[in-house]
Amino acid sequence: MSLIVAFVRHGVMPLELGIVHQLFGSAATPDGAPLYEVVTCALTPGEVRTDADFPIHVAAGPEVLGRADTVVVLASHELDETETEGRLPAELAEAFGRIRPGTRIASICTGAFALAAAGLLDGRRATTHWKSAEHFRRLYPRVDLDPDVLYTDNGDVLTSAGEAAGLDLCLHMIRCDHGVAVANEVARTTVVPPHREGGQAQYIPRPVPPQRASSTGDARAWALAHLDRPLTRHDLAEQAAMSVRTFTRRFREEVGMSPARWLTQQRIERARQLLEETDLPVDRVAEKSGFGTASSLRQHLQAALGVSPSSYRVTFRGGLP
Repeated sequence: MSLIVAFVRHGVMPLELGIVHQLFGSAATPDGAPLYEVVTCALTPGEVRTDADFPIHVAAGPEVLGRADTVVVLASHELDETETEGRLPAELAEAFGRIRPGTRIASICTGAFALAAAGLLDGRRATTHWKSAEHFRRLYPRVDLDPDVLYTDNGDVLTSAGEAAGLDLCLHMIRCDHGVAVANEVARTTVVPPHREGGQAQYIPRPVPPQRASSTGDARAWALAHLDRPLTRHDLAEQAAMSVRTFTRRFREEVGMSPARWLTQQRIERARQLLEETDLPVDRVAEKSGFGTASSLRQHLQAALGVSPSSYRVTFRGGLP
């Protein structure tokens, strides 16, 4: 069982802390055995102020960081030197010094400021809440900040945008650890979308269509039911009763990416699910997920995940390739 430590400071947002406990805490094996232990820690055990009208009590101090497999640094609404001066306070540096080399470290929202102040993001791609992006860039110019994505993954260091993007990041980590089936079950339990690509826009100017305006939602639902077909933008636009140009524009406004990119993302998710949950040969998985050939599936899975279909199946299912 992996130990997830949620690191909180005064001014923590209860929603962020709840996300970490809810998602990792509900991840389980098919027979119900928990896959993670989740512990909250603070610089000093005891009462921790939140941005709401109630405090929380944290029993563990920074010593638990030394046992963590993953540390999730949450945002704080009470600014410290990481957000005002671009440096790491001594007590925070001492706490981070307890984290073992190789431990996975993630941040939610402006928790990225603390990671940047510790030098963990230098030369790496990162994100934070879009409203804090310019300020972040001024304080930490050595970080490759991308304010237009939901989350970033550098392997051992991950960052996410605003609070809700913490859901996406936690599901992404669960998916990387234990595969699509476990992550999807966590998403179903929490009643959230099972997968939003990290590169999806975190801020879409018109995320909800105006009242009575046409939507691309029905076309997306139709596409998911027909992923085994060689779908085109024209096919999708026809389902929405729009011109291709109007459909493409509306799709980007509602989803934050092009129809082609979205389709590829859905096909990869379908292939992962089939590799985990069925004994279908790789060429049949390729057909049912819409990639057509095993070679095409291998290329796309390698590009997206860095593994072959056979390796993915063995890793997350233990079945025969």
